[in-house]
Amino acid sequence: MKGLVIKNTGSCYVVRTESGIDVNCKIKGNFRLRGIRTTNPVAVGDVVEISSAAAADDVSYITAIDERRNYIIRRASNLSKESHIIAANIDYAFLIVTIREPETSTTFIDRFLATAEAYGVKAVIVVNKMDLLDDEEREYADALAYLYRSIGYEVIMMSAAGGDADDGVSKILELASGHVSLFSGNSGVGKSTIINLLLPGVNLKVGSISASHHTGMHTTTFSEMFQLPGGGYIIDTPGIKGFGTIDFDKGQVAHYFPEIFRVSADCRYYNCTHTHEPGCAVREAVEQSLISESRYTSYLSILEDSSDSKYRKGY
Repeated sequence: MKGLVIKNTGSCYVVRTESGIDVNCKIKGNFRLRGIRTTNPVAVGDVVEISSAAAADDVSYITAIDERRNYIIRRASNLSKESHIIAANIDYAFLIVTIREPETSTTFIDRFLATAEAYGVKAVIVVNKMDLLDDEEREYADALAYLYRSIGYEVIMMSAAGGDADDGVSKILELASGHVSLFSGNSGVGKSTIINLLLPGVNLKVGSISASHHTGMHTTTFSEMFQLPGGGYIIDTPGIKGFGTIDFDKGQVAHYFPEIFRVSADCRYYNCTHTHEPGCAVREAVEQSLISESRYTSYLSILEDSSDSKYRKGY
């Protein structure tokens, strides 16, 4: 029997069968040993085969996973050599970011975007909590939006809890309807508030911001998929502090930064790493401010990750 994994509760998965029945499933120990180097061999969004529940324990088991067309993956932790698949079989990845309370770093944004590029997922940036910004912060937000729009990314600016959410919600729904969409971001950026606006009946718990550290408090514990009224699904994921890349081929990293890849065609050497080679068009473009210095710094940080990692994309 086949089904769609719609929730991960850590020790158990909820699988929605083709007949629309939700079944609680587990995975057998030997399933973890089949060459899967992740903390979670099964992810929300996976299409799986499940066995019928045995009368003795009334538990169904996931026995196989269909081939994934894509997924979003990150390093399980800063020091870990393991990876964690956030979700699988995704059409859109909505990255929720904020300028303050908490501040989302450009490095976090760029690592997420590069991963989405690597696995063929269309990324959308949602800048939330615009109502909290002073004039200087709003100017920075506008500059950030201009940067990513100039690269080719869709950027939506909104205030989910500030009474100015309708336009942003409409834009998100326009893109998400009929598709499978992942929602991700740092803890405290308002992801749950936005999903509650998209799906009023879901009533996800909304977290608070730490007064001492100005960072978000975790509210979503496990990933879960919710069906949109007009068709399609939203995948809610736990907030994450950092986004470590783990399985990029060093020679391919530039391909996941569209503006760097475009300019790299003019480099003197075909295998230029854009770090030290003479005649590097990318470094020249950075010096001339044609490529953002923050983007180039993020590129270098992923190169460093790739040098240290024994895992590669496509493993």
